[in-house]
Amino acid sequence: MIPKNLFLMCAFTMSLALAGCQKNGGNIALIETDLGNIKVKLYDSTPKHTANFIKLANEGFYDGTLFHRVIPGFMIQGGDPDSKTAQPGQRLGQGGPGYQIDAEIGAPHFRGALAAARMGDEVNPEKKSSGSQFYIVQAAPVQEAQLNQIEQMKGIKYTPEQRKIYIEQGGTPFLDKDYTVFGEVLEGMDVVDKIATAARDAADRPNADIKMKVKML
Repeated sequence: MIPKNLFLMCAFTMSLALAGCQKNGGNIALIETDLGNIKVKLYDSTPKHTANFIKLANEGFYDGTLFHRVIPGFMIQGGDPDSKTAQPGQRLGQGGPGYQIDAEIGAPHFRGALAAARMGDEVNPEKKSSGSQFYIVQAAPVQEAQLNQIEQMKGIKYTPEQRKIYIEQGGTPFLDKDYTVFGEVLEGMDVVDKIATAARDAADRPNADIKMKVKML
């Protein structure tokens, strides 16, 4: 369910949803897409990822890139610079700015979480993040039994508040402790839902290109 070599991979609110997991800052970015806009907040608790995202946004790095991998009930992924000039049907997910970012793992993967993609553990045991590729969690509510299983498998102890959010709002807890979450969606989850459910090919690339432009507010 996660790509072969690169994981291409709210009102209660997401601020409350993530309370106690990270410090929330004032860095707000707008992701403009063909299907609508998504406003995201970047975390102070992930300074390397936040600074990098701001740098790339200000440089216009993301402008013209695609959401090149979408899986309904899971996530939407973008940020591959190769997607700017990609031909129809071209496989994407390998591009980046030429560097990785040290892991800043901590925040959970609630619905609406903004997280960094990365290479798999077999070639990236330090779980370093892609320099540019990111994903937004679109997942559905999680069963309590699944949370219990993940706690046992990963040595995680969710707070009652975190369990409530996962169960009522959704997320991808199986990614916790493995990928860096560095922000959250403030507005535009309806847009995330539209992108996630777009018609796609066998590689999960949308049949019709969904371009983005990112700017800091």
